[in-house]
Amino acid sequence: MIASVQPSYAQSGYATKAKHAILIDYKTGAILYQKKADALAPPASMSKLMTLAVLFKAIKDGSVSLSDEFVMSVNAWRKGGAPSGTSAMFVPVNKTATVEELMKGIIIQSGNDACIAVAEAMSGTEAAFAVRMNAEAQRIGLKKSTFANATGLDEEGHLMTARELAQLAIFLIKTYPEYYPIFAERLFKYRRHKFYNRNPLLRADLGVDGLKTGHTSQAGYGLVMSGVKDGRRLIGVVAGMKTAKDRKAEARKFLSWGYRAFAKFKLFDADANIGYARVWGGSSMYVTLTSKGPLEVILPRYPANQKLRGEIVYQGPIKPPIAKGQRIAKLRVTSSTSAVSEVPLYAKEDVSKATFIRQGFDSLLYLALGLLPLDALTGKP
Repeated sequence: MIASVQPSYAQSGYATKAKHAILIDYKTGAILYQKKADALAPPASMSKLMTLAVLFKAIKDGSVSLSDEFVMSVNAWRKGGAPSGTSAMFVPVNKTATVEELMKGIIIQSGNDACIAVAEAMSGTEAAFAVRMNAEAQRIGLKKSTFANATGLDEEGHLMTARELAQLAIFLIKTYPEYYPIFAERLFKYRRHKFYNRNPLLRADLGVDGLKTGHTSQAGYGLVMSGVKDGRRLIGVVAGMKTAKDRKAEARKFLSWGYRAFAKFKLFDADANIGYARVWGGSSMYVTLTSKGPLEVILPRYPANQKLRGEIVYQGPIKPPIAKGQRIAKLRVTSSTSAVSEVPLYAKEDVSKATFIRQGFDSLLYLALGLLPLDALTGKP
């Protein structure tokens, strides 16, 4: 189990030109960097990830299939196709395209016409589809973002945060792994067109395999990115850049820094006794705490030989029965650079309820003395 880096270190030692940014370790949720990550802003085509989330869900539940054919209405063609002057898949008006083709048109070409065609086919109107987008966002835990359309074109009330864009990317990778490889496809051939993936980092030596670019006059240039290097997947968002060139350079620098500046450090072997938590009314006064697998934390690589301080944190007293493997507490590790990491801790053994007399004794002790704080890694008062 790997601990997460808390935002207290997020700003230290790095600066970005992006107006909004966040960098997250995929496996642990560790926040390596954040800048105005909770500020709402126009997301441009990066919000097409939510359009895809609704589409992927419908495919998974069987209400839509990849072979279904959706028509390109006059409205979708005019608003998002060739006449719009925006990024388009160029499906001819009143012709059909398969869901699989439209999906690739959204992911690879960022086709606004493809988004509107999907929205109209699934919900009747784009506005009705936006209602589904908002409902799905709430369901998966995106509390601040709001959606007014399927395309990401500038519109009042169409807003996202960098943090929730990153959370959405993580959700898509975890929930729909069968579709994620499409984000790494560099070329999509449709009719007489050849569409090259707009992600500027796919050809960089950074292990990038997704996810989505965005640009409008209000949003500026942005990118939701994901890459794997040396076994570590990072999720990053940069938004509000002035030019496409700035976006590419800043995104590349951002991801490179994340790989370079942080590393995993092993503190305990698997099944080690890490500490103890006080139990009220149990057959034992304490429950031993351990981790699931080797306990590792993510900390800055430099300086070397950092001093670490550990403390066990939980809401107590813990009441029995306690089952072996039950999550009980967390270990908070602070380095001499003020980086703070946290990892969950679990009960190493079962603890049953005590006799009535023992419960009464514990109650008197609690009332008389209160709970004594746990001391660093030993856990016992």
